[in-house]
Amino acid sequence: MSKPLEGIRVLDLTQYLAGPQATLFLAGLGAEVIRINNPGAKDPVADSPPFVGSKGISFQKQTEDDISIAYLKRARNKKSVTLNIKEPRGREIFLRLVDESDILVENFGPDVTKRLGIDYPSLKERRPRLIYCTISGYGATGPDAGLKGYDAVIQAASGLMDLTGFPDGPPTKAGSALADSLSGTFAFGGIMTALFHRERTGEGQFVDISMTDCMFSLIFDEPMDCYEELGLPERMGNRIMRLSPFNSYPANDGWLVICTGTDIHWRDLLRAIGRDDLIDDERYADMTGRLENNEEIDEIIVAWTKERDTGEAVRRLREGGVICGPVRNIRDILAWPHLRERGMIGELPHPRLSAVPGVHAQGFPFKLEKSPGGYEHPAPLIGEHNDEIYGNVLGLGSEEIDRLNKKGVI
Repeated sequence: MSKPLEGIRVLDLTQYLAGPQATLFLAGLGAEVIRINNPGAKDPVADSPPFVGSKGISFQKQTEDDISIAYLKRARNKKSVTLNIKEPRGREIFLRLVDESDILVENFGPDVTKRLGIDYPSLKERRPRLIYCTISGYGATGPDAGLKGYDAVIQAASGLMDLTGFPDGPPTKAGSALADSLSGTFAFGGIMTALFHRERTGEGQFVDISMTDCMFSLIFDEPMDCYEELGLPERMGNRIMRLSPFNSYPANDGWLVICTGTDIHWRDLLRAIGRDDLIDDERYADMTGRLENNEEIDEIIVAWTKERDTGEAVRRLREGGVICGPVRNIRDILAWPHLRERGMIGELPHPRLSAVPGVHAQGFPFKLEKSPGGYEHPAPLIGEHNDEIYGNVLGLGSEEIDRLNKKGVI
């Protein structure tokens, strides 16, 4: 079955996570994504630990087969060429690739593309149909547009860290690189929207993705600007300011989360834990009362959960119609039949080896009935597709390719 983006060519000038996340989704939907690496520099992800190869997982490369696990995940279904865009001949070749491409994605530092002569205004004149996506910490406009930013810096700048953690603890980042991965997903959405626009009008456009914008647009659904007036702390742990009970609770072998959003949910919970005697208690009759008595309510629930295994507690609560679930660690997740049945957990492919035992990769998250996506091919070796792209796409002869290779242009 064909994929929806087959025939679309993407030039991928991105590194780390935000950009590669966007192009990974494009590749999963069938786009020909061509990663471009400088032949004279190491790839900052492919050469970063932990590695995996024929001798297993390690923090130091043990064999020539060792490749970064992060790179193997983020570069699936992509192609790879090497090209020194700083060289005049390299820039000429790059511009010819632009002529043959639909999308360019980059997350260079400020002003790099302008210095190289590959910024959007320059390329737009050459190829008006080009969709050019840039991903940066603070966006292409505004007083802070020139600042650099890693994931944790953006989590801090956007307000996420100030919300995350417990009231008596320090600001805390999310456990994963949330700003990077969400920005990559937003970039994917922006690119797909630009493609749709181009189908209607024939016009390409500039897609400006700010990691800070992406994070703030999500967290500001919470009325953070009203917390002080309401007497609420910035950080509330696993609670939420509008609902009670809504928290994580200890079982005798782990943790579970219980959430209620209505008075009916509250009564269902009381019945499930055998506390029917509290159903008519006026202190807890409505959400306002429960929020005022959060501590007491949590004590009532903990008295029940701590006497039971997580599995038993979740089963009994769900039988009573309570919205709840276990807090899973990675071992639990890998054993979870639900994710496996949905194709979200698989072996991680390696370009030189068969799937490496014990190392897994996430599946394709968009479930499309008519045109499903997925990752069928392993991450490429750096420069693996030089002959294919430069020969078949640009029509360069083998002697020319060898000459360019010897000169360090490719």
